[in-house]
Amino acid sequence: MPELPEVETTCRGISPHILAMKITDVVVRNRRLRWPVPLALDKKLIGQIIRKIDRRAKYILLYTDTGCLILHLGMSGSLRITNTNTPAEKHDHVDIVFSNDKVLRLRDPRRFGSIHWTKADPYKHRLLKKLGPEPLSNTFNGQYLHECASGRTLAIKNFIMDSRIVVGVGNIYANESLFISGILPRTKTGKVSLARCEKLATAIKHILQQAIGKGGTTLRDFSSAEGKPGYFQQALQVYARSGQPCFQCSLPIKQIRLGQRSTFYCNNCQK
Repeated sequence: MPELPEVETTCRGISPHILAMKITDVVVRNRRLRWPVPLALDKKLIGQIIRKIDRRAKYILLYTDTGCLILHLGMSGSLRITNTNTPAEKHDHVDIVFSNDKVLRLRDPRRFGSIHWTKADPYKHRLLKKLGPEPLSNTFNGQYLHECASGRTLAIKNFIMDSRIVVGVGNIYANESLFISGILPRTKTGKVSLARCEKLATAIKHILQQAIGKGGTTLRDFSSAEGKPGYFQQALQVYARSGQPCFQCSLPIKQIRLGQRSTFYCNNCQK
């Protein structure tokens, strides 16, 4: 699934091609995504100019003068920039065509992605309004984590993956952040001290910034807006390395299941 760094990479990838561009056509080949593509989407968008492109959690926000298009890439979705003469393929469900002959194309083999239109503040949309802070914002820090964690018995890995606590810390980045902060994934959240929460918050910021800088993580489905893969996977220290030697102590990386997710850690370097 595309995570926060991949979505941020997508936003940065599509911006130079469509920002300040006028929409001239909308082609919907398949409305049956996670939620149906809004009816008459073409009437809402044709003639509009993309004024701003933003990201909230794993949602991409395209602002026009009359409203905002909210896109989510789901499990396997991607946005690519193509030309008007590029034939659509089997899983290319929606095209947004621009006056510069560029096409923003949504490809989604599993159809778990979604497209929404709102005339109101998108941050108040039902899918966004209960989300926690952005991990790279000043609001997210060790003090905030520690206050949220007080009295909780949930495993710390599951806690930081809860989008109501902080957005965008997917499975890959949770594993990596806990490793560099030296915290075992199954540690009860309420047992993590303020000092360790501060270390964890710093680690999350570092890992996400590093991943964004490298263009995200390619494991199965993600590639950038221009079809280029991300390369953060080459920097992974524990994720998907079960049985391989830890880069710090050389002992084998362990693997367990937490919250139905594969979880990787070093039993020696993490306490």
